[in-house]
Amino acid sequence: MAVLGAFMVPHPPMIVPAVGRGSEAQIEETTKAYEQAAKEIAGLRPETIIITSPHSVMYSDYFHISPGRKAKGSFADFRAGQVKFTEEYDEELTDRICLLSMEQGFPAGTMGERNPRLDHGTMVPLWFIRRHYDGFRIVRTGLSGLPLADHYRFGMMLKEAAEAENRKVVIVASGDLSHKLQTYGPYGFAPEGPEYDKRIMDVCGRGAFGELLDFDETFCEKAAECGHRSFVIMAGAFDGMAVEAKALSHQDVTGVGYGICTFYPKGEDEERHFLDRYLKRKETKLAEQAEKADPYVKLARQSLEAYIRNGTFIQVPDGLPEEMLKTRAGAFVSIHKHGKLRGCIGTIFPTAENVAQEIIRNAVSASTRDPRFDPISEDELKWLEINVDVLGKPEKIDSTADLDVKRYGVIVSCGYKRGLLLPDLDGVDTPQQQIAIAMQKGGIRESDPYTLERFEVVRHT
Repeated sequence: MAVLGAFMVPHPPMIVPAVGRGSEAQIEETTKAYEQAAKEIAGLRPETIIITSPHSVMYSDYFHISPGRKAKGSFADFRAGQVKFTEEYDEELTDRICLLSMEQGFPAGTMGERNPRLDHGTMVPLWFIRRHYDGFRIVRTGLSGLPLADHYRFGMMLKEAAEAENRKVVIVASGDLSHKLQTYGPYGFAPEGPEYDKRIMDVCGRGAFGELLDFDETFCEKAAECGHRSFVIMAGAFDGMAVEAKALSHQDVTGVGYGICTFYPKGEDEERHFLDRYLKRKETKLAEQAEKADPYVKLARQSLEAYIRNGTFIQVPDGLPEEMLKTRAGAFVSIHKHGKLRGCIGTIFPTAENVAQEIIRNAVSASTRDPRFDPISEDELKWLEINVDVLGKPEKIDSTADLDVKRYGVIVSCGYKRGLLLPDLDGVDTPQQQIAIAMQKGGIRESDPYTLERFEVVRHT
């Protein structure tokens, strides 16, 4: 077994005495657990430690692996420049991961290095480990904005690469928990914060890795966690394996959650192919959802599937509700895949003879012409969730007091520039947020003389 064990650890710079300067005493429990984890890693004597860090290079659609032979870093950004690191990378293992990603068409590799310096998400674990063991090289990888399923798949690839190189590997999943645990903390309090910490420590303490895939992205964002994707990568490296899991500590005294858990493989277990199970459940659920969708959504799906498969626009089919044939209105088609936006394009005002034609055209545009995304491919079709928003007539408003993010969408205009945001979107909780996002989409600055309009929608799912 190439992966000897894995460790879920936090990365507060203050835990290093030269940085904390005494403040580290308040997280003594975490320090003791970290020391235990470091000693256990030393006992395993890995040849390579793979560190997944939220503070390494991160892209929305790509997993960056640090290239080169060596990298340096220090805690100079935390007023402790005397604490320095020079780490040697395992180039052979990195090359193997890149080769597998290329063969499998997976978005990972060494391109796009922005800052070669080691980040604190990498250095804090190394500070503890180096005190007990020195006979290893590292592979450092960042996270991505891709769905959790892709992070799990990336972990599976790390394991495959380690086995192909016959490398004895330990995985260190670096990541703090919620940053919103206490009102006095640096990020304030949100009820999702304590809920996230309780749930993640329970899941990881049981080694119930399949449940990591079930965390809602919006919930994680509201909890302001930083390590979840790191933990999911680690989980993927144990796919199909029984795992002995143990929670060593959890603290929240600074307003940020610090959790430490250890994981050891205990042989193959066919019941723990969690990604396969997750995707099968998801596929069944989406198929049922598509079957139950209303005529607006079914038309959008029929339109985009026909175009993606055959390159053709469909004609307005028979049997549609009369309202779709007689009503003229703007319409937006929104497409999500594994909880992430995959395309969204629409029209504010009607441009077609009826709303049915509006949907047919906009479904094709949303799936193939949204400039933020690559065109949707045929093998993605079964994973798509589709919404159709039919817009009411916009009306001018004077201030944010006239907005309700759950009821109204907003249009911000300045000359020929225009930005629109639909209502009732996850993560948009205030009119100020709504306006700011619409302005960003329209390229409008706060200093520009802009006007506001609101509109209602009828959302079809």
